[in-house]
Amino acid sequence: MAYQSINPFTNQVEKTFENTTDEELEQTLTTAHQLYLDWQKYNDLEERKRQILKLGQILRERRVEYATVMSKEMGKLISEAKGEVDLCASFCDYYAAHADEFIQPKIIATTSGRAKVLKQSLGILVAVEPWNFPFYQIARVFIPNFIVGNPMILKDASNCPASAQAFADAVKEAGAPAGSLTNLFLSYDQVNKAIADKRVAGVCLTGSERGGATVAKEAGANLKKSTLELGGNDAFIILDDADWDLVEKVAPAARLYNAGQVCTSSKRFIVLEKDYDRFLKMMKDAFSKVKMGDPLDPLITLAPLSSKKAKEKLQKQVDTAVENGAKVYYGNKLVDMEGQFFMPTILTDITPDNPIFDTEMFGPVASVYKVSSEEEAIELANNSSYGLGNTIFSNDSEHAERVAAKIETGMSWINSGWASLPELPFGGVKNSGYGRELSSYGIDEFTNKHLIYEARQ
Repeated sequence: MAYQSINPFTNQVEKTFENTTDEELEQTLTTAHQLYLDWQKYNDLEERKRQILKLGQILRERRVEYATVMSKEMGKLISEAKGEVDLCASFCDYYAAHADEFIQPKIIATTSGRAKVLKQSLGILVAVEPWNFPFYQIARVFIPNFIVGNPMILKDASNCPASAQAFADAVKEAGAPAGSLTNLFLSYDQVNKAIADKRVAGVCLTGSERGGATVAKEAGANLKKSTLELGGNDAFIILDDADWDLVEKVAPAARLYNAGQVCTSSKRFIVLEKDYDRFLKMMKDAFSKVKMGDPLDPLITLAPLSSKKAKEKLQKQVDTAVENGAKVYYGNKLVDMEGQFFMPTILTDITPDNPIFDTEMFGPVASVYKVSSEEEAIELANNSSYGLGNTIFSNDSEHAERVAAKIETGMSWINSGWASLPELPFGGVKNSGYGRELSSYGIDEFTNKHLIYEARQ
């Protein structure tokens, strides 16, 4: 596995990184484990809070520098990359402010004596993270686990090594001790070796179903805790009482943000028969107005896909859909530009027997479905092996909530596209994985809920 930073706009190799040796992995495990023991002994929560706040300061001060690294490495629009850095900085503020509340012992009501539950760190964690949000994906797992006292070894995607190293360097600059977050350029065999190591307590992964199944199998074989976020095929349901001005504002961006390379982006748009033609025309109009080009140019509105491999995979998926009866309402034409650009595309008439029906398409491709009733919309939304996010549009909040409660998913958004905030738990069900990140849940996943009990004499 070659760790290379390849600019998807210019197709040029920016930098290549040497793979981590087994000796370097062993040294990292030794350092991180000693740090875990030191944190257990001295309980330096106040110091960790100061270091996390310093990390937030560094991220804000150097947001343009970090955003540029991400844009050059995976093609993200510079405005979106700056927003990603800002979001990570907000995580620092949030966990520093709420650390004491999240970690404090919980008193258990019992008439038989005195009882409390302590939240204690578990040990080293291995984080296997993807390329689509190079800073955010790391921050989402690292910051809460650093606060609680779990050192972390990072294995990031092989196509965004510069971003991963930049984040790890920022953590070091913030004063975090050696072993807090170590970015390693590991092979998959080395990842398995690390998971199996007795000093490692757990593993968290964001990625593909295949990758998640492999990591979960290794974690299970070694009795290690794991959390997985494995993508989605999120529904965007427009109810009969929706505000169409808001729909027209939100729907295109819900699919095209980050060039459509978002696990929680809306991918299946479910529309009532009476609104079907109106919705298609609106989406076509929006998709036809995108401006492709250099993601560092603030006037550009659609970035290239992250890599040639990603573009080829998406094209193959669209071809498969069409070969099996789907119709192209708009797009699916070659973009005559340098870089890994994919023309925004709208597909219709995808039937349940189409191989693409239950497949996540990671890019600017919208699948639009026509239904005759709200009940049919709910049934279609649930007819998926995924269950990550879901969006519902309605002018009646209670109505929207009643529908949301019937969707088999980990997260539902009402009258807005997907969102990620530090106080909101993030995660899914079904083949979208298990476990939660962010909010207090991000602290809880990898803590020992240690009961202390004294019986009444």
